[in-house]
Amino acid sequence: MTESSPFEKLCQIVSKLRAPDGCTWDREQTNEEAYEVAEAVKNEAHFREELGDLLLLVVMHAEIAREAGQFNIDSVIVEITDKLIRRHPHVFAVEAAVSAARRGNAADTAAATDAQAVIKQWEAIKHAEKKDATHYLASLPKALPALMRAEKAQKKAARVNFDWRDLSDVIAKVDEELQETKSAVASTDSRMIADEIGDLLFAVVNLARKCQLEAESLLHVATDKFVARFNKMEDRLRARGRKLGDASLEELDAIWEEIKTMTNDE
Repeated sequence: MTESSPFEKLCQIVSKLRAPDGCTWDREQTNEEAYEVAEAVKNEAHFREELGDLLLLVVMHAEIAREAGQFNIDSVIVEITDKLIRRHPHVFAVEAAVSAARRGNAADTAAATDAQAVIKQWEAIKHAEKKDATHYLASLPKALPALMRAEKAQKKAARVNFDWRDLSDVIAKVDEELQETKSAVASTDSRMIADEIGDLLFAVVNLARKCQLEAESLLHVATDKFVARFNKMEDRLRARGRKLGDASLEELDAIWEEIKTMTNDE
């Protein structure tokens, strides 16, 4: 790798990781970390704008840190670049060895050829780096949306073999949590109800994950579908000279069922 600026080196590193001879796991990654960016992916101009906003946010915070005498953008880039090299010894064997030597560690340069092997190797290296962390899930971000955080926790647990083997077991767990929720509701104990609904949501997230789906995205789609139907229902009421709040539940349900039949979905 030729001498270049920290930013150029970062770009080179990411490019190599995403290349056909790079890292299987990195090639499988999609745009899902920044929500506004993810929302704009299908629109090239909007996507470019949101990426610019995201980059501006990083540069702005780095500038604030520089003004406070903490660090600058180059040190941010150097640190993430070193981490990418260090955690991908199967791609950057020589560079990883040099980085490990600087840190007084031995580099694990074993070849990780599939995504799951790469993930396990990444976790092992990450765990070795964070010697001050008391628990494996200590780095799980609390700022993530709840469904996404639940999925991330489940994925991390699965990497160390704590996971259901069969989909039928996951479905059985959802059924179990639903029954416990029903019992809690019957008890009228609000604390128990809240606890059981939380467990049910967590189990449903796990079901989505085991079906190779993202619960966060699924709920967005379901909410969009609800909003679209509700808007149509409101339009139907207006066409009858009625408005929301005046119609009975029975009338609203009848219109709702008409809309569902018309759109041929559930």
